[in-house]
Amino acid sequence: MCGILGIVAGEGSHVNQLLYDGLLVLQHRGQDAAGIVTSDGEKLHRRKSAGLVSDVFYKRHMKNLVGHMGIGHVRYPTAGTSSVAEAQPFYVNSPYGITLAHNGNLTNANELRAKVADIGRHLNTSSDSEMLLNIFAAALGDAKKMKIDEANYIDVEDIFSAVDSVHNHCEGGYAVVSLIVGVGVLGFRDPNGIRPLIIGRRDGENGDEWILASESVALTTLGFEKVRDVEPGEAVFISPGGYFFNRQSGGDAVHSPCIFEYVYFARPDSTIDGVSVHEARRNMGVALAERILEEIPADEIDVVIPVPDSGRISALALAERLGVSYREGFVKNRYVGRTFLMPGQAIRKDSVRKKLNPIPKEFEGRNVLLVDDSIVRGNTSKKIVEMAREAGADKVFFASAAPPVCHANVYGIDMPAASELIATSKTREEIATWIDCDKIFYQRLDDLITACTLGENPPPRFDASCFDGDYVVGKITDSYLAELEALRHDDVKQKGAALAEGQSGNGR
Repeated sequence: MCGILGIVAGEGSHVNQLLYDGLLVLQHRGQDAAGIVTSDGEKLHRRKSAGLVSDVFYKRHMKNLVGHMGIGHVRYPTAGTSSVAEAQPFYVNSPYGITLAHNGNLTNANELRAKVADIGRHLNTSSDSEMLLNIFAAALGDAKKMKIDEANYIDVEDIFSAVDSVHNHCEGGYAVVSLIVGVGVLGFRDPNGIRPLIIGRRDGENGDEWILASESVALTTLGFEKVRDVEPGEAVFISPGGYFFNRQSGGDAVHSPCIFEYVYFARPDSTIDGVSVHEARRNMGVALAERILEEIPADEIDVVIPVPDSGRISALALAERLGVSYREGFVKNRYVGRTFLMPGQAIRKDSVRKKLNPIPKEFEGRNVLLVDDSIVRGNTSKKIVEMAREAGADKVFFASAAPPVCHANVYGIDMPAASELIATSKTREEIATWIDCDKIFYQRLDDLITACTLGENPPPRFDASCFDGDYVVGKITDSYLAELEALRHDDVKQKGAALAEGQSGNGR
C-alpha cells in the first residue's frame, strides 16, 4: 500500500509545498520512501529517497522543486525491496518525458516483464510500478504525436488510448498519477477500482487548481473541495491552465474497492468511494458487540480498551453498545511507525514494545476486553495481551473488528504469504491459546461488508479476498500464490532489506 498525489496549479504558481504537505497527510500509507517530481513546463525536477517525508525533503530540495505541476509518492513495499532505487516516482525520457507514481500491485508482473523486454524497453528495478510505466510509455510512443492548438486545447485521445493499453495488459489493483512534461497530469484507476483515487478542485490565484490523491483527507487538509472519486477504469487528465478531461474504459468489470482500506489503512477522517471510514469503523464496533453478546454477557467485561490507533473508533462504539466503560489503557509513541507496515517479523515484534506502553491502573484487577482493527500474523496481538497481563489484568479478552485473515492479499497489501497468517493454520480456540487471551472474538464477514455499505451509492461489492479467498481479478492460481509466497515471505524481505541498507547511503 502506498500514497499518491498529483497537483496542477496555475502557471506562475509552485506546487512543491502543497505536495510536501499532502504527502505528510498520506504518510500513514507508507513510511519506507518518499518522492516528489515537479515541472515548470519544460523540465522535471525530482527528489526521492528512503525515509519519512520530513527526512527526505530539506529546504535545499524544496527550493529546487519548482513548477506549477507535480506528483508525489510515499512508499510501503509489497514487491521488490526497500532500496532507494525503488523509491517513486519513476521516470522515462521517451516519449516526451514521463514520471509516474503507483499504488497497488500487478498480479501478472512476470508476463509484463517479458513484454517490456520484447518491445525493447529497459527496466532498472524489479518493481511492477516501473513495468506499468513502461507499458504506458510504449503505448503513448506508438500513438500519433499530441497536438496543441492555438486555444491551448490538448487532444488527449492519445493519452487515454495509452491508458487503455495499460488496462488491456496489466492485471491487479492499481491507482496511478503521472506527470508528462509540458503536457499535464494524468490519473487513473484499475477497472475494478480496487485501489482508491479522489479528485479535488479549488480556486487559485492563477486559475483553477486540481488535485488527485489516494484519500480525501489530503484534499481537505490542503483546502481543496472534493469533486468525486475517480471511477473504476476511468482516466482523468488536467492540462496547464486547469483544463479537465476524462474518459471511461475498463469494460464491464465490477467496482470492488479493497475493504481493508476501511478496516485499517485509510485515515478515519477520509471518505473513499463515498464511504466514510469513521462511520464504517463505528458500524464495525456495533456489529462486533452483537457478536460478543452471543457468547458472553456484558457484565463479564469490566472495561473496553482499544489498541491505538485504528482500533479506537470500533472500540468506542462497541463499548457504547455493551454499556461497558471505555478507557484508554495504552500510551502510543508517535515516533514509531505503523507496525503492520514494517518489513520483517523481527522488526515488528521489536517495535510493539517501543510503540505501546500500558497504564497499569486501567488494567489492575479488571477483566479487560482489548479491541484491535484486525489480527494478521498474531505477533502484535500476543505482545499486547502479554503487556495487559503484566499490567495486572485478571482476564484478557481480545476482539478483532475484522474477520480472520486467512488468505494472501495480492492487490497491494503486505499479506502475500498465507503461511504467515495465524488464522490460516489455527482455529479460533488455538489462536486464543497462542496469543494467551481468555477468549477471542472475530467480526463476521457479512457484518463487515454491511458496516462498509454506506452512503447513497455504495460499491456493489468489495474486494475481501484476504478474508474469503475470492480474488476479483487476475489469474490467481495455487502456483501463483506459492510463487508469491516464495518471493515475498518475511525471511526473504528481511534479507533484501539488509542488502539494501548495506548498499545505500542516506541520500542527503
